[in-house]
Amino acid sequence: MIVSTDQLFKIAYGKYAVGAYNINNMEQTLGLFQGCIDSQAPFIIQLSKGARKYADKRMLEALIRTADTMYSEAVFAVHLDHGDEETCYDCIDSGFYSSVMIDASHASFDENIAITKRVVERAHAKGISVEAELGMLGGVEEDIHVDEGHACLTNPDEAKEFVVRTGCDSLACAIGTSHGAYKFKGQQSLHFDVLEKIEALLPGFPLVMHGSSSVPQDEVKRINAAGGKLDESARGVDENEYLPAAKLGVTKVNIDTDGRLIWTRVHREFFHDKPGEFDFRPPGKIFVEEYAKFIAHKNKMLGSAGQLPSVRKELGV
Repeated sequence: MIVSTDQLFKIAYGKYAVGAYNINNMEQTLGLFQGCIDSQAPFIIQLSKGARKYADKRMLEALIRTADTMYSEAVFAVHLDHGDEETCYDCIDSGFYSSVMIDASHASFDENIAITKRVVERAHAKGISVEAELGMLGGVEEDIHVDEGHACLTNPDEAKEFVVRTGCDSLACAIGTSHGAYKFKGQQSLHFDVLEKIEALLPGFPLVMHGSSSVPQDEVKRINAAGGKLDESARGVDENEYLPAAKLGVTKVNIDTDGRLIWTRVHREFFHDKPGEFDFRPPGKIFVEEYAKFIAHKNKMLGSAGQLPSVRKELGV
């Protein structure tokens, strides 16, 4: 059942984080729903601008609607990830999305506010919530490319002003995460000091953590053993920091890169071990199973596993 993002945030705030997972095809969709049912967790489906181009927005919407009928127990929201103004309006007018993200973090503070405010006014008129971003994460993901020299943490005082002036419903903060697989060298931790200051200035307000994949080293090594050439020194976000962040107001955690690593590992190993095979369906089935296990594990680390019954009760369904 598709619900509003705001509903999920109100239920989860301060207790756990809701996993927000990007999908691009049928196999990801099936694995995501199965993993969330297996772990009994509410979740957020994210469609990026790139995914909407790759699979066509109509195809993705049809996949989600079909999965909704197949997994009738599921409770989830549908969210536009990293949208520009034009894409946000297209999603708002479609009537399909629970929420949209306007990413104007590359603009000046005042311009970011102006753009975000326009999207908020258009979205709220349709009962759709808006996620905005303040501060800039480093890394590369689809059409997002910010070198570490230009990445900057969110200023807590600016965060409060930004929320008040824009009327946005949730805020993606730069607190030490990074987009893509090549995140960090060595050990990296979230800036809990920054997060604590933002939460103190915006009590009860949902915060969002982007670039939160953990880049499992075992996945990277297995990919490379099957012919890949990924940098084995790359590190992601420590999964053990998800829940402490949730206790400080992080209500949505975006995870995309790790899912791509699972897909790459499954397909590289399958065709490496079976070089004479050309049927893509067997590895597709394996991926669905592996992705479901991965999703269930992530939900456990986020604290959302086991929460589905209480969410359904609070929503009266």
